[in-house]
Amino acid sequence: MPDRENRPGLPKGRGTSENPPNRYHATRRDSDVPDASGEEVSRPPLQTRLFPDTARTVLTTNDSPDVGPGQSLNPYRGCEHGCVYCFARPTHAYLDLSPGLDFETRIFYKEQAPELLEKELARPSYRCEPLALGINTDAYQPAEIRLGLTRRILETLLKHKHPVTIVTKSSLVERDIDLLSGLARNGLVHVHLSLSTLDKELAQYLEPRAATPGRRLETIRSLTDAGIPAGVLVAPVIPVLTESEVEKVLEKARLAGAVSAGYVILRLPLEVRDLFEDWLETHVPEKKSAVLSAIREFHGGKLYDARFGVRMRGTGVRADLLEQRFRMKRRRLGFPGLQPLRTDLFSPPASGKKQLPPLFPDFA
Repeated sequence: MPDRENRPGLPKGRGTSENPPNRYHATRRDSDVPDASGEEVSRPPLQTRLFPDTARTVLTTNDSPDVGPGQSLNPYRGCEHGCVYCFARPTHAYLDLSPGLDFETRIFYKEQAPELLEKELARPSYRCEPLALGINTDAYQPAEIRLGLTRRILETLLKHKHPVTIVTKSSLVERDIDLLSGLARNGLVHVHLSLSTLDKELAQYLEPRAATPGRRLETIRSLTDAGIPAGVLVAPVIPVLTESEVEKVLEKARLAGAVSAGYVILRLPLEVRDLFEDWLETHVPEKKSAVLSAIREFHGGKLYDARFGVRMRGTGVRADLLEQRFRMKRRRLGFPGLQPLRTDLFSPPASGKKQLPPLFPDFA
């Protein structure tokens, strides 16, 4: 890998050096401005800034056949983990911000999320089904240390015996083992650790502020030791770059106690494509051509196919081979799988609406 830290213009601890315009911008702003000599000016370390999100609802329904019908709650918009490949980066366009550095340095938090969740669970029309917590951006990203929104949400879910699934790259989930254990005793929680590579150096540049691969494996062990069903999500599988590690990741995760395993192929929607190509040029220029060529093999000659049913697995011979490798290794390792989450224990909150007294009390 190139000596990244000594290259001007590359912000330390960030997944990208770019802040390109989002797809709604008519003009482009340059992230680096040359000085009088024509040299790039090195920028000071970028600070993360937090902004309150005044959302009035927090539950989002999903009907994608890729992940199944369900609902999700994302306490944060943007993610400081800085994973260069993150499929959620383009969502910052809705905030009139860039999918690049803005996405990982300007984080919006839904400060009323626990209260809004309680309100939505109390609706007479609400029907209980598993809630995916942090499915778009990580619910355990660094801002959670200070804000504690995810913990308060879990307290609400535990209070009302509501099922939840979590996918994270953070060891911070261990902080909430007390709540997760309570949910697990009633069959109400699944936790998945996302693991793209076992290479610590590669992970440092792919996902700079996420927990190291070894630390995530330790987290799987901590969760399973506490009786919390934990699985591994090999995601994303990056053709050429991490593709050969799939079997090893499964072995290490199973050894750590993971009871389930899944995978997702790299996705490059909208602005993520250019960001990832720039990342390849910066970190692994000698592999760039091979990586992009292999990605196209998975997507019928394109860098991304957004169609449901294929966007997370790909198509063609190479995609079929990866699926066969994955299934064979998972079977050999004996992953027992996860039990369905229970929905029959749900105890809805009181609606808070006071009934009017009867007009004729004597006949009530």
